[in-house]
Amino acid sequence: MPTISTFYGIIIRMFFNDHAPPHFHVEYAEFKAEIAIETLAVLNGRLPRRALALVLEWAALHRDELLDDWTLCRQHEQPKKIQPLE
Repeated sequence: MPTISTFYGIIIRMFFNDHAPPHFHVEYAEFKAEIAIETLAVLNGRLPRRALALVLEWAALHRDELLDDWTLCRQHEQPKKIQPLE
């Protein structure tokens, strides 16, 4: 599972050939979640409120890049790294 970005202890990843809808996986400490790229809804799992706010802010800024990476992963190609939240 390629790592797309890391910031503030948050790890953003995508699986190759993952199921729809387009989404990414988040790990923060013992928490895990899947976030839809288009709606930024939590599809599965949970994160602490502050970590979720940071992830959603980052994802909103990089939605087009996330969708591009989703397409690459669906084609079993290496996704591109995305700048972390600063």
